Amino acid sequence: EDMAEMRAKYDTLAANPGFAPLRRAVPIIAVWDDHDYGVNDGGREYPRRRESQQVFYDFFDVSADSPLRQQEGIYRAITCGPPGSRVQFICLDSRYHRSPLKAVTLTDRVKGQGPYVPDPDPAATILGAEQWAWLAEVLEEPAEIRIVLSSIQVAATEHGFEKWENFPAERARLFKTIRQSGAMGVMFVSGDRHAAEISRIPAGDETAGYPLYDLTASSLNQAIGRSEPQEPNRFRVGDRYHGTNFGTIEIDWKESANRQVPLAAVTLAIRDEQGAVVESVAIDIPKE
Repeated sequence: EDMAEMRAKYDTLAANPGFAPLRRAVPIIAVWDDHDYGVNDGGREYPRRRESQQVFYDFFDVSADSPLRQQEGIYRAITCGPPGSRVQFICLDSRYHRSPLKAVTLTDRVKGQGPYVPDPDPAATILGAEQWAWLAEVLEEPAEIRIVLSSIQVAATEHGFEKWENFPAERARLFKTIRQSGAMGVMFVSGDRHAAEISRIPAGDETAGYPLYDLTASSLNQAIGRSEPQEPNRFRVGDRYHGTNFGTIEIDWKESANRQVPLAAVTLAIRDEQGAVVESVAIDIPKE
């Protein structure tokens, strides 16, 4: 809760010999997770969230007069590219408004299964009312591909750590909001787990009219780093990777008037420390 300590940690990151050249070379679109936010597994109960938000914006060079400084939470949307090949980055804040997690009692906790269980309370929230209204609006904006940044996993439902399924009504609302918007080309990227995997949520009446993918890549510097039994995830494509990793999304825009040719071919990949692909999946984005 000491903002001087928080700033010092960001200073350490800024000076990191790997991060510093990356920051100079490419634009960074960032969301925070718990330790960037200020407390492990934290939500709206964190008392310094307002101050932490300003420190976050200071580090990522958000201007002092930006409207983002006045809103509660770091959610925002950025669209890049010309009409016909627009990519919208939808940055969700899964911390600032999130209700407290429902914990398993120590006597009921099963080793390796994690400390949390789903909260059936329909009033419990991840995004909060204002962010939900904002999300419905930005999904109506024109874009061909939409990459939704969520610090916690959207797809995985079976492990007992942080995930959207800890608030099942919110997860269902997320899919409903996407479905009702008619937005195409939606995919998720997430982190938090100190391991990497690609998940595929099938198309369905309760999700979307097309499969939804969740590319989980974490972390650059604190991976599990050892072989473990595969954590249950019925939506996983391939294997879970425990080594140091990062994720990539490659978009190949197709130029053709033929309706049978997809608008774009997208490759989601998990890469090891040397950049070699350890898992990948190819997705065709339809024209309509």
